[in-house]
Amino acid sequence: MDGTLSIRALTDADRGSVKALWITCGLVVPYNDPDADIDLAAGRENSDILVGTLADHGVVASAMVGHDGHRGWLYYVAVDPAHRDAGFGRVMVRAGEDWLRARGIRKAQLLVRKTNTAVRAFYERIGWAESPRTVMERWL
Repeated sequence: MDGTLSIRALTDADRGSVKALWITCGLVVPYNDPDADIDLAAGRENSDILVGTLADHGVVASAMVGHDGHRGWLYYVAVDPAHRDAGFGRVMVRAGEDWLRARGIRKAQLLVRKTNTAVRAFYERIGWAESPRTVMERWL
């Protein structure tokens, strides 16, 4: 293994690996069906799912990206725990930012659970800042 992460768009063959990665990383919650999220985002005009692969290991990282024409979003940023501390999280975030930038989107946002202090610290280290906003929701 040379440690070089290759980034590309998700293919149908990646679906099982990506779902397993999201589960392993604790990103799947009862109210988010990963299959539905993949179906809604993969290969769309305003969204896609990027995967990071290693030659000897397959999919080891992911980032779902999308935009509404004004703001971009990152979701499901994940790195297999066995491959953490190699800079792959930073690579996936930068790949998501590049995807948005290529579409003329100038602002990227993401959501982190307040209790996930390790992930919050990671984003702060790579230049992200907490936004002074209140996120409101309503289940439809």
